[in-house]
Amino acid sequence: MQDPRHSQKDAYALILEAIDSHLYKPGDRLVESELAERFGVSRTPIREALQRLETQSLLTRDGRSLIVASLDHSQLSELYVVRGELEGLAARLAARHAAPEEVKVLQDMLEADKKLINDPAALSRANRRFHKQIHLASHNRFLVQQLDLVHRSMALLATTSLAAEGRGVQTLQEHAEIVDAIAQGDGDAAYQALRDHISAAFVTRLKLDAAAVEAAE
Repeated sequence: MQDPRHSQKDAYALILEAIDSHLYKPGDRLVESELAERFGVSRTPIREALQRLETQSLLTRDGRSLIVASLDHSQLSELYVVRGELEGLAARLAARHAAPEEVKVLQDMLEADKKLINDPAALSRANRRFHKQIHLASHNRFLVQQLDLVHRSMALLATTSLAAEGRGVQTLQEHAEIVDAIAQGDGDAAYQALRDHISAAFVTRLKLDAAAVEAAE
């Protein structure tokens, strides 16, 4: 018999991944029976996973229905402020504590990601892996936990900023500056490079949102 705790973990991870990959976008309604059928999981772990996601503010109520939450302008700004500070701290700590092997992994990621420059969706997934590797290289479990929460909220963004023209190339250049600073053990430079990287991503995000509003008018 399958461990129900394992089922619950799988259900949560499956729904979260579906939101993160934009299979379910902000405003989409999540129906317990449909999710159970899609993922081949019984309704009890699905129900528990939905409750957990609602507690984490990734889902919200629309009457009796649960829908994928969305971020307004103020929430988006607040998220990027927190992300910039925490990501910058992770880079600073990585410059101090990363093992040579961890730096090598980051450098290899840079080379591999160059092949994805014309595939925004794949580059977005690679971008998350790159940032996660920096988080782990900080060797601070509490910081990693907080960054995981921040990145869950990033899943509520309906599109990736890497889809903007020229942003992919710019992102890889910024990643290279971050890795160089970490490799040199320069915590201040690593912090600033990652802060600047998040700031540039936020500017791109605001431009995309403004264009979407204009197109809808």
